[in-house]
Amino acid sequence: MPGPILRTRNAAATRDSILAAARGRFLADSYEAVGLRDIAGDAGVDVALVGRYFGGKEELFRQVLRGDQPGKLEELTAATSLPEFLADLAVKPHGKDRGEHVEKLLLILRSASSPTASGIVREAFSEDVLRPVAEFIDGPDAGVRASLALTVLIGTTILDTVMGVGPLCDCDIEPVRRRMVRVFEAALRPD
Repeated sequence: MPGPILRTRNAAATRDSILAAARGRFLADSYEAVGLRDIAGDAGVDVALVGRYFGGKEELFRQVLRGDQPGKLEELTAATSLPEFLADLAVKPHGKDRGEHVEKLLLILRSASSPTASGIVREAFSEDVLRPVAEFIDGPDAGVRASLALTVLIGTTILDTVMGVGPLCDCDIEPVRRRMVRVFEAALRPD
């Protein structure tokens, strides 16, 4: 008679499975509506493992929102022109990076009404996006200029992807991109 089948334990695979399940839940429901038991069930693990790997729902949400490398914007430092980089993010219809940015935006919008989640979002946005952009542009009122440019980017992304409002949805992108470059140049220019 054969012995029991032993399942190999793989901490990285378990962690990734929990993160994937959490990402799916947070995309589908608000922060408040998501339960750790649901995430554990989707991941096929005991709820105690979620606590062991992430400590609780707050840290799990933080990890889903921030990803593996918070505070890193390698694409930004490689950009030859920040206005062009931001315009490309605003108008590119497809691509892995665009999908990841849109997914994070949807996570933020879905959980905006939660005081806990909105605090995590503010912290992540400040540390991972706003501060690096402000440091990149430097100079007087860098934080204000970075905030203005990011407001345009986020607003454009919401109109395009969440609401499906043109003209970014169904027109020749290049003229829109050129205009967006000028908008970002104006937003980022010091007085």
